[in-house]
Amino acid sequence: QVQLVESGGGLVQAGGSLGLSCAASGLTFSNYAMGWFRQAPGKEREFVAAVSRSGMTTIYANSVKGRFTISRDNAKNTVALQMNSLKPDDTAVYYCAVDRIPLSPYIVSQPSRYGNWGQGTQVTVSS
Repeated sequence: QVQLVESGGGLVQAGGSLGLSCAASGLTFSNYAMGWFRQAPGKEREFVAAVSRSGMTTIYANSVKGRFTISRDNAKNTVALQMNSLKPDDTAVYYCAVDRIPLSPYIVSQPSRYGNWGQGTQVTVSS
């Protein structure tokens, strides 16, 4: 049974930084691309960033490019999201998720491609 547990959310002032972590279990972690998504109140869940199985390739939403960094540690079965220069618009519940397709050579941004969502962690950025 795949389980994802996010941590590291909290309240931060605009311009500040936060680091999120997602611990995965119940799967061969290095076989799957991983993604971070977020959902603000009244909005649909949206893509934030994704990382390839090896960690060598990453993609980002335009809204976070240059401010957020996704990384993974296959030895520890974790994926991280470092968020810098935070803005009030970044306020949301942040989720990590696993690519539904093992051993895929691609990383994608569509939420429908991902499954086994974690419970989420709240990030609130005050102005």
